[in-house]
Amino acid sequence: MDYRYHPATIRCVAELNAGGVIAYPTEAVWGLGCDPWNGHAVKRILQLKHRRPEKGLILVASHTGQFGELLQALPPEQKRLLEQSWPGHITWLIPHRNAVPENVHGAHDTIAVRVSAHPVVKALCDKFGGPIVSTSANPQALPPAKNGTTVRRYFGRSGITVAAGTIGGKTSPSIIRDLASGTTLRG
Repeated sequence: MDYRYHPATIRCVAELNAGGVIAYPTEAVWGLGCDPWNGHAVKRILQLKHRRPEKGLILVASHTGQFGELLQALPPEQKRLLEQSWPGHITWLIPHRNAVPENVHGAHDTIAVRVSAHPVVKALCDKFGGPIVSTSANPQALPPAKNGTTVRRYFGRSGITVAAGTIGGKTSPSIIRDLASGTTLRG
């Protein structure tokens, strides 16, 4: 199915453009997302999740070009490593060089970025025209949502817009690695 033209995708992209929060399936769990450059929307995600701002958030894109200047300053060997691992289930911590808002990178000198292979994520980022925030769709201390029903149970009264689709075949959230050191932080 081509999710770029699905009515739920169109509604989600309109919500992103309006500064709202959406829920969508990823490779392993449902995620909450928003426009990373809309401070109100990022703050709303943090409130919905009861998440401390200093923890930072992940940005997900449909292709490396959507990360623009974030990747331009990287050494060629690091760029190659990213391109070899994407699209895929690996999130990399890269220097943000103040190219993203503080409420997205949190208290870190790096930002977590990933290029997804999931068709819904790709459609959302393509139609939105850039990366979106990606954080698991669950209030802190509750398990991540694995389906739209759980998303609605967690956030049904909050007014978020829910995408169509199902999670991919992964059983756990993406692996997180530091690009500079190669250290695996989650995996």
